[in-house]
Amino acid sequence: MSDEPEIVPEEAPVKEPRRRRTAVVVAAVVVVAAALVIGVQFAPKQQETTNAAATVTSTPAPTSSVPKTTTPPQTSAPPKVPEASEFDAWASKTSQWLDVPLRAMVGYAKATTKIGKDIPGCHLSWVTLAAVGKVTSDHGRAQGGQIGTTGVLGKPLGTVEVRDFYNKVVSTANAAGPMQLSPALWTKYQASYAGGKPDVQNIDDAALTTGRALCDGGTDLSQGQPWWDAVAKLQSAPLFLHRTLATVNVYGTVGQGSAAPNAAVLSAVNFAIDKIGLPYIWGGNGTGGNDPGFDCSGLTTAAYGSAGVKLMRTADTQFRSVPHVTDPQLGDLIFYGEPATKIHHVGLYIGNQQMIDAPQTGQAVQVHSYRRDGDDYAGAGRPTA
Repeated sequence: MSDEPEIVPEEAPVKEPRRRRTAVVVAAVVVVAAALVIGVQFAPKQQETTNAAATVTSTPAPTSSVPKTTTPPQTSAPPKVPEASEFDAWASKTSQWLDVPLRAMVGYAKATTKIGKDIPGCHLSWVTLAAVGKVTSDHGRAQGGQIGTTGVLGKPLGTVEVRDFYNKVVSTANAAGPMQLSPALWTKYQASYAGGKPDVQNIDDAALTTGRALCDGGTDLSQGQPWWDAVAKLQSAPLFLHRTLATVNVYGTVGQGSAAPNAAVLSAVNFAIDKIGLPYIWGGNGTGGNDPGFDCSGLTTAAYGSAGVKLMRTADTQFRSVPHVTDPQLGDLIFYGEPATKIHHVGLYIGNQQMIDAPQTGQAVQVHSYRRDGDDYAGAGRPTA
């Protein structure tokens, strides 16, 4: 007899408040799952007190265009690079906590410090540079690479091809280096941290160049829409933007902590980030083939399962089997519904009032705020790792 949990599809996900929202299609694609054809997209975002994610009420035709969108601020108070006297200890600790190679962390910090002096109004945080480095090349480790003591990759890194779930290439053509900068961005913004000729394969130069591109035009990265638009200049694919936003939230949350994150929690969150872009599939467990995506509790179950923590299979049973908490922390489960009768939706909290979830049919696994006007938020729970 199998000990696998029974696959029980989730009911309707979180209900949207009855009010007019601007529905902006960020990305729409079509996938065949068994005999079912569905359109999957990233929900738009609008910048407001609750940072609500809008509902898309129709299934658009496939498109390669990426209309403009907005997003909430990356963090309420982005963590800063400490002073020189504390830098070594901070860099060593934070790089270990986040699994960022120390030499890459040093490069992000040096670029942030220089940009902070040269363009103080930009408010660039190291978490943005580190998030871009993680999503684009895994901090230079893509294709077996490694950043040397001088900051230069041991083997030059060309384009790291990234394809979305629908096999469409979403990475930038001819991008190079640990930050995967396009030829156009490199030509326009290239700079050398130490002086001399800039090297796109040098993490110090690449991070500094990325910071210059993000801050160009007087951009204030402490504001949500400018931050989103600036990051979109690096790569406009929604897959890249949502993964970067999620990583910024996680890095910012861990970076401001006083203790190392729970390893299982961080593993579960990173699993969910990797699944951003997969489609919502009713009853889905993300096993591939005819089960390519997730429903809401399928995602949380798989995320914690990857970290060795077993959860019940549905949102309702998860709600009733984990300890409840008042203030959600990184990796907590976020529940919606009526506690006395039925919980119908669950997401994974990633910090900064945001979560990753599989929202509903027609939308991809994505990032958005966990609270909004008129929602039926039922509380948060903390899996025992």
